[in-house]
Amino acid sequence: MKYKCLVLDHDDTVAISTPDIHYPAFVDTLSVLRPNMRLTLEEFLLASFDPGFSDFCYETLGFSETEMAFQLQNWRRHAENKIPRFYDGIAEIVRLQKEAGGHVCVVSHSYADNILRDYRENGCIAPDAVFGWEQGEGRRKPDPYPLQEIMARFGLSPGELLVVDDLKPGFDMARACGVSFACAGWSGRVEQIERFMRAHCDFYFETVEALRAFQFPTR
Repeated sequence: MKYKCLVLDHDDTVAISTPDIHYPAFVDTLSVLRPNMRLTLEEFLLASFDPGFSDFCYETLGFSETEMAFQLQNWRRHAENKIPRFYDGIAEIVRLQKEAGGHVCVVSHSYADNILRDYRENGCIAPDAVFGWEQGEGRRKPDPYPLQEIMARFGLSPGELLVVDDLKPGFDMARACGVSFACAGWSGRVEQIERFMRAHCDFYFETVEALRAFQFPTR
């Protein structure tokens, strides 16, 4: 394996979740909090890419703390009632990483308990550590805390980690720690996102198989 630790995003990197879970949940939230607003899936993805979901809610939409709490509750209800399918090949990458003596960690804006459930229900080996939404402000990506904690916990250097994510918060977190970043280009094709990622990321993988071949060149 090239990197001792794979740091995987969850939604739209490992799990096919935004089109079927997160976007419909947010549309439902807007129908209550901003009934006159319409948001397409592409617009939702772009907002999640930059400035990031929290900043979009607080700064662009002007959500109050009460509205944000409603949004979180509604999102949680949708996420708990539907289990997303993993992209084909992800479970194999996790298995190969563990068999080679490496680590797999997850840094996501979903909740850790939902992430662990998704790994279990998709027949995938559980990650060694999960840093989800419950970490709170200042400890979620793009804050460097999750990567700093992973390196401290497993005795790793920045050069031994590879962050795999489909959006800019993961990229910003990796850059803040001097960690290599690979874009999960298999998650969808939004022109502005793809253009940025191809221009700035260390690696851009169009398929899960391309990531597997890169990380395990002899397997």
